Amino acid sequence: MPTAQAGVVEFTDSYLGTDGGAACDTAFDIVGAAPDDGLPHPVFVYTVGTNETFDNAEARAAVAAMAAKGFVAATVAYDTSTFGNCSVLAQKAACVFKRGSTSSAIARLCARGDCRKGVVTGGFSQGALLALLARNYDTRVAAAWGMGLFNRYGPYDLKSCVNNGKRKLASTRLRIVNGERDVFGGSTAAGVRSASVAISGKTCGAAAYSCLNANGSGWLMVRNAEVSDRSADHCFYRKSKDCNGSQNILDARWKSGRKPWALPASLDWVKSYTRP
Repeated sequence: MPTAQAGVVEFTDSYLGTDGGAACDTAFDIVGAAPDDGLPHPVFVYTVGTNETFDNAEARAAVAAMAAKGFVAATVAYDTSTFGNCSVLAQKAACVFKRGSTSSAIARLCARGDCRKGVVTGGFSQGALLALLARNYDTRVAAAWGMGLFNRYGPYDLKSCVNNGKRKLASTRLRIVNGERDVFGGSTAAGVRSASVAISGKTCGAAAYSCLNANGSGWLMVRNAEVSDRSADHCFYRKSKDCNGSQNILDARWKSGRKPWALPASLDWVKSYTRP
């Protein structure tokens, strides 16, 4: 983690996750930050995508920003080297978010914060799926934000656990942000739009790029022209095309921009579902 901001303290912890088996029996790291004021705070959990380093620049940026907003915020490691069907993803999500388990990541973080004030989640790609499924295991999860969030990844059809009405998180508590050139949407705006509609249950017409409810839930699609490399692909938030290059070089338009699909707006949205 970078040097903590004034009034914020960094922390490390661990929990028991799965490395591909049916049990939560493998130690994984947690890295986070929280206000150094001795007061109870809501909790924010971020999970990265497949083959990403759990404390990379995207995760660090989200954690630092949420800690500054008054959260116990953390990025949680898990077995990012594998993907899988709904059952595999459910097991990973359960190890991170199962409320009744003292060894889960959420138990460790709630011990530092006050989850009665709310838990909100965020993530990218596979990590976005875990963020979406979090409420299946802890009803304190109030909202989720996901980038690169689809209901099919290559051979894995996830409609039965990801689509609107197929998981416990209501679509009115979900915000999806995808790039219009995302390969998992067929690299077309129409394909990306179709998946976003299926997951969110929200449709705004065949040409929509913004489809939000009055409370800010729904979906947004980033245009190619809006990102620095002119390619709003799966990793639109990075300063590199097609997820090539360093995962630690972020597009400034995402990290600190004012667009509704940028990091600041996404974090402000999930924050609105918690109590200070």
